[in-house]
Amino acid sequence: MRRQFAKAAGGAADEPLGAATMSDDADHSAVTSRSVARGLGTTVLARLGAVVEIVAQPLYVLMFGLAGYGLYAVLWAAVNLIENIFDLGMTSAMQRTVPQSASDVEAAAALRTAMIFGVGPCILVAALITLFAAELGPLLNVAAKDRPLVIPAIRIFVWALPLWAFVEIATSALRARMVFGAEIRLRIVWEQLLRLVFAGLFFAGGFGLKGLFIAHLCSLAITAALSVRLLARQYSFADLWRGPWDGQTSRDTFWAGLSILPSNVITRLFGDAPALVLNMLLPGAAGAAAAGLFTIARKLSSVVQLVRIAFTYVMAPLAASAERRDRRQVADIYAYATRLIAAIALPLAAVLAAGSASLLSLFGDQAQAAQAALVILLFARAVEAVLGISAPVLQVVAAFRHQLTASIIGVAVAVAAGWLMVGHIDPLTGVTLATAIGLVVMAAIPTLQLAVVERLHPFDAQFPAVALRGIGVTIVAGLAAMLADLLPDPVALPLLLIIAAAAIWLALRFALPLADRASLGKTARRLRLIGPADR
Repeated sequence: MRRQFAKAAGGAADEPLGAATMSDDADHSAVTSRSVARGLGTTVLARLGAVVEIVAQPLYVLMFGLAGYGLYAVLWAAVNLIENIFDLGMTSAMQRTVPQSASDVEAAAALRTAMIFGVGPCILVAALITLFAAELGPLLNVAAKDRPLVIPAIRIFVWALPLWAFVEIATSALRARMVFGAEIRLRIVWEQLLRLVFAGLFFAGGFGLKGLFIAHLCSLAITAALSVRLLARQYSFADLWRGPWDGQTSRDTFWAGLSILPSNVITRLFGDAPALVLNMLLPGAAGAAAAGLFTIARKLSSVVQLVRIAFTYVMAPLAASAERRDRRQVADIYAYATRLIAAIALPLAAVLAAGSASLLSLFGDQAQAAQAALVILLFARAVEAVLGISAPVLQVVAAFRHQLTASIIGVAVAVAAGWLMVGHIDPLTGVTLATAIGLVVMAAIPTLQLAVVERLHPFDAQFPAVALRGIGVTIVAGLAAMLADLLPDPVALPLLLIIAAAAIWLALRFALPLADRASLGKTARRLRLIGPADR
């Protein structure tokens, strides 16, 4: 079963569906670990845009200063939070309804509903914020030299809100069609690299910090325009205007979005709210700097988060398809994904945490104040990655009401932890630790729910051996990284990358069972994860 190919996850990523949709092939293909592996490869490449973003952050700090970067981080965090509220959950809704659509007309109806209810409210909110920018500006703590820029920046940058909603929904629509690689050009070439290029050009042109906001809008506008072309390959635009606008698929999409919305909002709170809280807690430039420091720690820790996100993107539509066929297929890919995540995320987090001082040196001496926050977030993201794959499975196999439990409890725990700690320890460390506790709790609860309610859990007979071997590799890699971190930064940084790559390879090679390694296909053979004796 593990050796089968599932065309739904991989094939014809760029072929138009036309009259013959992908469901014609998918209906006859089992959803297996091989399906996950094929989708994962292209999705990881697509999410490498996050790595490009991480590389760009030190350049932004260098060009615009830590306080200026902090203002940008606060405004982008606010845009992300608002978008996750007013897109009404439409990105997640399509992961449930599109894979279960019976025809191209139904899939187009889901896309139409998502665009209307996802982008429309964001346009209205952006217009309102533009009108009331003068009243909102004083709420932000910034450096004195940046104060005159705040209101114009809000009026400019708020239009990233509908653009970002459109991009998020468009790329989600592609993933819902199980086309996992289509984001590569958008997320890396256009959105991230062009943002960096535009920022550099505007900075050289004397625009100052304002140029960073304009650069962000330019990159999003280009990404949105190009996403239309990709959508046209996977959805029939003619069908967007056909059929009843209040049909069953439209209603299912709308209500699925609303049911998932609270969970989405709370998940985004853990990523962006801490920067806003720190900005409010500390006055003036200190508030902007603290928001910038948290954002730096969050961006660096997102290297580990990338592992979970890549699997989440693949698991949601595959689990929906598997659930339609056989619950045992869901259990199989759930356990497989958890083993693979553990083998990658644990050693990666340990190496990055041990080398955190060298990593933060990229952002200047001021960034060393974020070391404790970075270490906390790295290990929290590792635990979240191992447990967090349960969330997309829960979204597509369980009743809607079960999806709120983890979000509500997770945010309540984080708020309570923050209330107890802030004021007794450094605000940056306290807010970060509260966030980390909430992340772990929110990831663990869906795992328990699936085990208790759905009788699904990922910890089969193979997992203990994988965990023990993986932890052994993690400890050795962490010690090696600690020694490397003592060296001068120009030597330590490339050495840390080598140690991280070696640790992941060792964990994959010696922690995973043969069937899991074999499911990686050509990648396993090229990386020598399968020896001659295994073939």
